[in-house]
Amino acid sequence: MKRNDYKKAKKKSSKTRLILKIGLVLAIAVFLTVAAYGVTLHKKAELAADRAYEPIKDRTSRSTAKEDNIQPAKDNVSVLLIGVDDSEDRKQGDSNSRADALLVATLNPKQKTVKLLSIPRDSYVYIPEVDYKDKITHANAYGGTKATIETVEEMLDIPIDYYLKTNFNAFIDVVDALGGVEVEVPYERIEKDETDTGTIHLMPGLQVLDGRHALALARTRKLDNDIERGKRQQMIIEAMMDQAKSPAAITKFGDVIDALGDNIKTDMKYNEMLSFLEYAKGGIPSVDTLTLEGDDDWSTGVYYWKLNDEDLQQKRLILQSHLGLISSLAPDIDDEASSDIVGSTKSVVISPSEDTDVK
Repeated sequence: MKRNDYKKAKKKSSKTRLILKIGLVLAIAVFLTVAAYGVTLHKKAELAADRAYEPIKDRTSRSTAKEDNIQPAKDNVSVLLIGVDDSEDRKQGDSNSRADALLVATLNPKQKTVKLLSIPRDSYVYIPEVDYKDKITHANAYGGTKATIETVEEMLDIPIDYYLKTNFNAFIDVVDALGGVEVEVPYERIEKDETDTGTIHLMPGLQVLDGRHALALARTRKLDNDIERGKRQQMIIEAMMDQAKSPAAITKFGDVIDALGDNIKTDMKYNEMLSFLEYAKGGIPSVDTLTLEGDDDWSTGVYYWKLNDEDLQQKRLILQSHLGLISSLAPDIDDEASSDIVGSTKSVVISPSEDTDVK
């Protein structure tokens, strides 16, 4: 090799090594930045989880989750999502407020599926806390989270392994932290805002809503009914899940954790939350949305949603089968019922009561 060729080759080799070194330094810098960000989020999430942790005292539960040290990544579990309005404007506080949104999620990691059942707030059901039937929304006012959980367990004949209770502020802030959610607004509607002092103007069509507008859509029921509202709540939850799994949302997780802050309560410990994250690895699981059929009932002079007994029993079987509590005696029930009753909508928080009387 000639001297000039050698110098050129050496110069080229040095240049290549320099590029590789710069690339390696940049790669390490990026890795360290990501790692540091991950550690920051981990610590932030751990602190938030500690603040949110609120186990139910003296609970007579059907669930053996706590005793069996259940692992959501491996075991079938159920979660009750409770949305309440504990705003200062209503001066009710968490324990006295009604549960304006109730959704039961059952998770089956082997099937990689989730069943999400919306419970109409005016459903006329037996409430163990007071030993008589009333609107399910009143259970929280009678006995807080404990009474709500026991009422849902009684109604659906399944154990509730975990609960997650959230309020208006958490819902609004999380949606905003995610950059809004894309949903289909079915009609034009002027709805009260989260304080009940202002208004939100919703316009029809597919659009990205901020937290306040998404909450207004989740709350409204004047132009339809509780069943349709439940479907909208489910739709919004799905939209939030879609937004959360987008690449753009990764940098917003810190804001989401901050948004949750002191606005959620749960009996999940941090390691159990991490187990749920393991469950979701490899993609968001398939979600089937379910509703409870029934009829308007004014027979007592007070409005109730009278559940259809046959439909309620069918939903019980679907959830029991999904949790593995019964053998799949009729797989067609599970599949067909899921598709027949699939309503596409979701959301975890929602709506001030229009009836102010509590028995």
